[in-house]
Formats: sequence, C-alpha cells, structure tokens
Amino acid sequence: MSKHKTDDFKQQALEYRANNPHLSVTEVSKNLGIATSTYYKWARLANESDGKITTRGSGNYESDEAKEIARLKQELKAKEDALRILKKAIGILGEEPK
Repeated sequence: MSKHKTDDFKQQALEYRANNPHLSVTEVSKNLGIATSTYYKWARLANESDGKITTRGSGNYESDEAKEIARLKQELKAKEDALRILKKAIGILGEEPK
C-alpha cells in the first residue's frame, strides 16, 4: 500500500474498528497495514472535527498560516546557509598567501 492514505481510507478504518469492537486497535491496525499510532492519530482528528477526517494535503498543516510560517522558516534557513557559505568563501579569498 502507498504511504499516504486517502481521507476515505482513514474514515473507513475508523468505521472498521467501530463495526468490529471485538478486535483491538492493534489487530485493526495490523489488518489494515498501518501503525497503531497512526490509527490513534486518525481517531483524534475525527474526534476534533465531529467525526470527519479532513487533511490539508502535503504537510497536514493545521492552518494556512501554519503552512506559510513553515515555508518562511524553510526559506530563512536556506538564506542563512547561503550567507554562511558566502562568509566562509570571503574569508578564504581574503587570506594572504604564505
């Protein structure tokens, strides 16, 4: 199975557990090929949103603002890395030969 599951698959996984109360979460997870922690995460998401699982796509950010903050942090890190490399190069080029 693919690593990323659809919202429909996640919803069906929760329904499968509800329809099979004799199975433990571990057994349900094993039958579906997912980690137990993944099942619990889906159950938590469903509880937080009135029983429906909805994801926001890549990264599963809680809001557009959180996604933008993550993007800006990544951009800042890239620029800081570039600046560090440039400073190192300037230091090497500025050294007097011995």
